[in-house]
Amino acid sequence: MPRRRPLVIGHRGAPGYRPEHTRSSYDLALALGVDAVEPDVVFTADGVLVVRHENEIGTTTDVADRPEFAGRRTTKTIDGTEHTGWFTEDFTWDELATLRCRERLPQLRTSSATFDGEQPPLRLRDVLDLVGQASLDQGREIGVVLEIKHATYFSGLGYDVAGAIAAELRDAGWATGRLPLYVESFEQSVLEAVRAEGVRGTYIYLLEAAGSPYDLVATQGRAAPTYREQARPAGLDRLVGRVDGISVDKKMILAPDKLGRATGPASVVADAHARGLRVFTWTCRPENAFLVGQFRRGRAKAEFGDYAAEWRMIADAGVDGVFVDHPDLGVAFFRG
Repeated sequence: MPRRRPLVIGHRGAPGYRPEHTRSSYDLALALGVDAVEPDVVFTADGVLVVRHENEIGTTTDVADRPEFAGRRTTKTIDGTEHTGWFTEDFTWDELATLRCRERLPQLRTSSATFDGEQPPLRLRDVLDLVGQASLDQGREIGVVLEIKHATYFSGLGYDVAGAIAAELRDAGWATGRLPLYVESFEQSVLEAVRAEGVRGTYIYLLEAAGSPYDLVATQGRAAPTYREQARPAGLDRLVGRVDGISVDKKMILAPDKLGRATGPASVVADAHARGLRVFTWTCRPENAFLVGQFRRGRAKAEFGDYAAEWRMIADAGVDGVFVDHPDLGVAFFRG
């Protein structure tokens, strides 16, 4: 039988061409025909859900150049790692809205960086409304893959993470299953909490290639299972009935050896499918900087390598969804 085509998901919009999580990034991804877009959500001081890759915004906005906010630079420990910068939870939404977004990887994506300083951050509601309108305008269903960031950390600050997300989705008309909604997180406990709020969607558990989920580290310490353990057959058995699928670092499919050469596809996709779990993977990018060794061409990190060969290995594994930074390339390849 022919291979089923995976969902092509605009990872933070179209960040290969525009600063991530900006209006122009999402507009471009939708225009280029993605099946869904992926906003990451964090909180402001006044409880607004904003769309940022991380709650630290020193490298993705112009906050470092704003003298009125210089005193808010601080150091925090988030999910066990120390970070210094400016954090969304120390700003109200009205304050954040005065900032302007910047390209996160300016040396790699110089063209995208030309759009620096033009656009304010977005709220989750802005993205939900944008995608809903695009579905109407284009006459097709377009989904949202909502990633919840640092749920245990924000819960520790007193936020009702699951309750706030569920309330926003209900208020925006996205909690009933009218349009495709996927809720994902690197922490399984918050997925279960959002589902318990009655939000209809597909719940996807994100798995890193290394490390352990912080919600389990917080409760079990060193006894917490690693993500790799959870991706093995016995770990997948324990996920059945609790989540609808997993989303894995592409390295878990490509299985690079010590020399950085892909030896996959590994069995994780087939193992998950055998248990009725969907499998997404992240992130399919064409630049040499992100490709496994044998698919790089030349030495320039920003140049495109033989991304099609790497993506073919991922497609051949039978994944159900792929996150892409260049939606035009993703749509052309995975629907071709």
